[in-house]
Amino acid sequence: MTSVLTPEVLLAGIRETRLVAIVRGTDGAAAAKAALAAMEEGFRFVEIALTTPDALAAIRAVRAAAPAGCFVGAGTVLTAQDVDHVAEAGGQFMVTPSLAGSIEASAALGIPVLAGALTPTESYEAMSRGATAVKLFPASIGGPGYLKALRDPFPGIPFIAVGGVGLDEAAGYWSAGAIAVGLGGPLFGDAGSGGELAPMRERARAFVAVAADFDRRFAAERLP
Repeated sequence: MTSVLTPEVLLAGIRETRLVAIVRGTDGAAAAKAALAAMEEGFRFVEIALTTPDALAAIRAVRAAAPAGCFVGAGTVLTAQDVDHVAEAGGQFMVTPSLAGSIEASAALGIPVLAGALTPTESYEAMSRGATAVKLFPASIGGPGYLKALRDPFPGIPFIAVGGVGLDEAAGYWSAGAIAVGLGGPLFGDAGSGGELAPMRERARAFVAVAADFDRRFAAERLP
């Protein structure tokens, strides 16, 4: 059983790891196994989309078995009722695909929420409603250049790039100022629907290695 996750702890952890895993599949039990496998390979923050059958049961299973320092949340959280159900299942953070009532409901309970937004107006609105960070989605529409332009007027908003981000694209978003990238299909493939875990584990290790390498290069560039 993992510890309580506050918005501050979530932000600090995501900044450190630069990675959020997103499980979406057709089998809740398989999604839970995939989420735990990602944690075992170095991912500390994993969300299970509520569009996955038996997602709440999967969240319960992952929460009970998660390694120390790892956290499970829910994705596609849209309503206050969704927030209540996820909280009851042990979900530790919420993720939305867009502006939704779940943002205020999560904030009211002190639960971290990564709120989906695309435009400057939506990004500002998400933070005004109590979001912990903005999930720039789908990030692939504008790429790292769009993220950089978006950050110019909003340097204080923590952005997480999600949607169309693969191993080759991740560093571009980090360089443009994203605190992290969210990884769904490029990480899990069909693992959330019962596919083999071994290839997914290999991809997970590759993403963790890329993030570590980026941090090493970033630290070296900052040396006098």
